[in-house]
Amino acid sequence: MNRPEKVHWIRPEKLSEYPTGPGFNAGHLVTINAGWRTFRPVIDLNKCTTCLRCYLVCPDGTIYKKYGKVAVEYDFCKGCGVCAHECKVGAICMEKEDGNG
Repeated sequence: MNRPEKVHWIRPEKLSEYPTGPGFNAGHLVTINAGWRTFRPVIDLNKCTTCLRCYLVCPDGTIYKKYGKVAVEYDFCKGCGVCAHECKVGAICMEKEDGNG
């Protein structure tokens, strides 16, 4: 699992230029969180079993593995809390955003 990254996207001029079906490349996001997130997921790596359930349920694809551990790309995370809700061992908690992004 690679870390998500921002990729510049150019709107196609013709309908036929839009990607369709499974041929569209995944693994990139086109907008960074605008700073409106109120809560952010924080992972307790001592509790985390690296089951990757959080990775599978994240609607924005912001969870990835780094050095064999789960990490969150906060530039793209919207703070929805799905990862924390679905973590069976309670390794993810939602903490109030401190304003530093």
